Amino acid sequence: MASIFGHALAAYTIGKVSNIQLNPVKFSLLLIFCAVIPDADVIMFNFGYPYLHPLGHRGFSHSILFAFLLAFCIRAIFYTKVTYFSNTGIILFFTFLLATLSHSFLDAMTNGGKGVGFFIPFENSRYFFSWRPILVSPLGAGRFFSEKGFRVLQNEAIYIGIPAISLLILNYFMRRKSNRKN
Repeated sequence: MASIFGHALAAYTIGKVSNIQLNPVKFSLLLIFCAVIPDADVIMFNFGYPYLHPLGHRGFSHSILFAFLLAFCIRAIFYTKVTYFSNTGIILFFTFLLATLSHSFLDAMTNGGKGVGFFIPFENSRYFFSWRPILVSPLGAGRFFSEKGFRVLQNEAIYIGIPAISLLILNYFMRRKSNRKN
């Protein structure tokens, strides 16, 4: 898996690019929640579920269906005053969906693990993308704050940080240019 920092940065970037004008702190925190919650599935090891079980690590919580359900719930619970099929309502839903899916996309780009269950519960295979430049992050805080964890952060600075910051800068200048025209 990518680290919590890489997942959070990806979600934050998705939120900034979406240009939602509602409480930015709440919006960013909910996006980051969506991007990191799929890894709560590691608790399933404690209940005896093996890695490759549909409820195991990188299983259902990394699926497209899970992302859809989570986006729907977050949108319904935290944005009750926004009409569902308004422009803002639709953008909110798809932004939460993309933030959640970003977790699975990044995990499918790592060099470790046993793949991501994108299609669980309909199909239980695990998948990686063909391009896998991201170093897999160690599980657990104790292992993360080590030399290997530092190498993961350096790697993510290149493969997640640089693209995210580039996109944020590009978005800033495009919005600035657009605002000058109006």
